[in-house]
Amino acid sequence: MREGRSGISPIEGDEFRFYSDSWEIRIAGQIKGWDPTSVIEFREAKRVDRFSHLALGAAAEAVRHSGIDFSKENPERCGVVVGSGIGGIKTIEDGVNTMRDKGHDRLNPFTVPRLMVNAGTGNISIKYGLKGPASAHATACASSGHAIADALHIMQRGETDVMIAGGAEAACTPLCISAFMVMKALSARNDAPEKASRPFDIDRDGFVLSEGAAMYVLETEEHAKARGATIYAELVGTGNSCDASHITAPDAQGDGASRSMRAALHEAGLNREDIGYINAHGTSTPLGDKAELAAVTKLFGDHARASAGGTLMMSSTKSMHGHCLGASGAVELIACIHAIRDGVIPPTINLDNPEPGFDIDLVPGTARERRIRYAMNNTFGFGGHNVTLIVGRYD
Repeated sequence: MREGRSGISPIEGDEFRFYSDSWEIRIAGQIKGWDPTSVIEFREAKRVDRFSHLALGAAAEAVRHSGIDFSKENPERCGVVVGSGIGGIKTIEDGVNTMRDKGHDRLNPFTVPRLMVNAGTGNISIKYGLKGPASAHATACASSGHAIADALHIMQRGETDVMIAGGAEAACTPLCISAFMVMKALSARNDAPEKASRPFDIDRDGFVLSEGAAMYVLETEEHAKARGATIYAELVGTGNSCDASHITAPDAQGDGASRSMRAALHEAGLNREDIGYINAHGTSTPLGDKAELAAVTKLFGDHARASAGGTLMMSSTKSMHGHCLGASGAVELIACIHAIRDGVIPPTINLDNPEPGFDIDLVPGTARERRIRYAMNNTFGFGGHNVTLIVGRYD
């Protein structure tokens, strides 16, 4: 993200060999060359879907970075919440193909525990022996935002000291890509994959589907300080709303998004001017990007208008990593945390001709150094779901 480097490339994989040559869409954000047995035993890896592989991989990184030793924790005071918009879609596709080609009696006996959306949560809980609250969220692209917000509120109620929370998605499959393709939702810039995701640019033609995962070890302040943990940031507020207008299209004026951001500011006890950076949902779709620009302008007023001296910055890192669907909020919260920790604001790449009529600093092209205290993360999903998270520097 700091380098402004795209991770989008031509689709690879044997499962696409019968389809992709004739498809309008032949690009995606795939994780290539990663071996799940680096974090899961080979036998166990065969029993779980790829989205659970990614969830377990990200959880292992988070636990290692946190330095926490769960064998020394009260397992009933530790929980897990994971979001995934689609879950084990590869398992579903493989199962249908097996039934068609070989018969139902050749189905993998682990089909159901592989495909269920809560499999990420269950497998992480089992791996670390966590016996506290455990749940899963499936609210389309808002899933991991809901998961992280839920984990925060569980701890605020006093139910746990530690939560693993985040999201995982592995939807770069023939069914998912072709389904979004027939919706005309995906970018068709096959000849220039790195230029395909271009949020807020007038030449955008759709989003780029990606897979990914991100997990966090969330702790109460008291618990983190007691064990001498490195605290990366403080999760200070969340917001949650619904457009209640259309199953896929956002409210054109960004009403639901605006209310979600306002709710997060209220929960955090912050003023609009306290926010230095917004990591936008910014998917690179004509309707979604414009609605979000309208929502931010509506809520933040002159703070979001560069011509009025406003200092708010907003960028979409999806311009680099594409759209990870249910994992998006968790992946993009990383950008917010490092923005406040390191004083580096990630850019919106491919922003050559910004959407007219708005005056927000969208950090085009290259990262920018700026010290800020609070950053906001937006994730909006089909169904009208809106989630906003705010993180702050921990001094």
